[in-house]
This record gives sequence, structure tokens and C-alpha cells, in this order.
Amino acid sequence: MKTPPTSLRAHSVPIRWRREVECVLINEFQLARRIHEMSKEIEHDFHGREMVVVALLNGTVMFLADLIRHLSLPLRLDFMGVSSYGLGTESGELVFTKELRLDVRGRDVLLVDDILDTGKTLHKVLGKLRALKPRRIKTCVLLDKAARRVEPVQADYVGFEIPDFFVVGYGLDFAERYRNLPFVGVLHPQIYKIASKRVIKPRVKNTTARKRK
Repeated sequence: MKTPPTSLRAHSVPIRWRREVECVLINEFQLARRIHEMSKEIEHDFHGREMVVVALLNGTVMFLADLIRHLSLPLRLDFMGVSSYGLGTESGELVFTKELRLDVRGRDVLLVDDILDTGKTLHKVLGKLRALKPRRIKTCVLLDKAARRVEPVQADYVGFEIPDFFVVGYGLDFAERYRNLPFVGVLHPQIYKIASKRVIKPRVKNTTARKRK
């Protein structure tokens, strides 16, 4: 991960978070303004259609709430759960933890995610959604980190393009922390480096039969 330049590090971080968050990358005002702009783009493209908004849990919660409250279009809302099991900051195997409840066949779908980096998650989710035969699918992400892309995936609506920083806040987490920050911040490297070095050794069950005396 890169180190933020001095201009970014100068952004004020609330005292409570200064030991863990290096800088504020995107503040509350910038988030609100851009999300409002994105909602207008979506309304223009989906005009006259009812859409199904499919959000990926859990990182989208704050972004999703702010986005859909600006949408005056008729919509239905559903969620999919996708978890990546890996070590430290590296993504691992993708597992679906929640399936769609609504039928999207023949419908317009807006797929919402918090961040597009490697593209592995969106690639897998898009494949699953296309198999359900929707009329069309548009993708919407708050953050786009193109430097880490390994799958040829692009979002139709992007809030912010960011460098290869480890970001948290506004729904994004590290080890299920920092989701509640009202801004997007860059995590101090020592936080995730320390966590990445923690290796939990599996317990090995002793299957050796005891000898009878």
C-alpha cells in the first residue's frame, strides 16, 4: 500500500481516531455532494423504469442509505452477502452468505457495492445475477481502486477514483471496525501490518488411541 502524500496527511482527523487513521481521504461534504450527483445520473438512466437495487453486505450500508434516499424512482431493494476469507489485507475465497429474495428476471437491476478493487467480487456477483436473466444490470460503487484490478470489471457509476490506499470508514471496515466513521480515511499501515502477522495455529486433535494398561 502507498503512503498518502503530505497534502492528504494534512487533512484533519478527529482526535479519537488519530492513532489509527492517518488522514481523511474523502470528507463528509465531499461524500454528500458526490452521492447526490450520482443519484441524478442514475435517475436519468433509469427514467420510466422500476428497478431492483441489489446491495452487497455489509460495506454498502451507509452509502446505500444516502444514495437511495435521493432517488425518486420506484424501486425494490434486496441484498446479497459475499464474504472473502483470507489472511490480513489479502482477499481469499469468495463465499455467498446471503442469496437474493426478489425475482429479478426481466427487471432493471442496479448493483451497489462499496469499493471496486481487484474486481473479483463484482465479477462473481455479476455472473450470478446474469444467470437470473434480468433485463439489464448497471453497477454502482462508491470507490474505484483501479491499481489493484485483476478482473476486467468496470462500474457504470463511480463515486471516487482512489489510489492504492487501505481505506476505512463510511461503511468500509478492517476486521469489522471503522464502519461507523462518517468519512473515508486511510488506515495507519501499522494497524493492518500487525494484524497480518498474527497467525492463528489450528488446533490439532490428538487421534492417537490410548494404550490400555
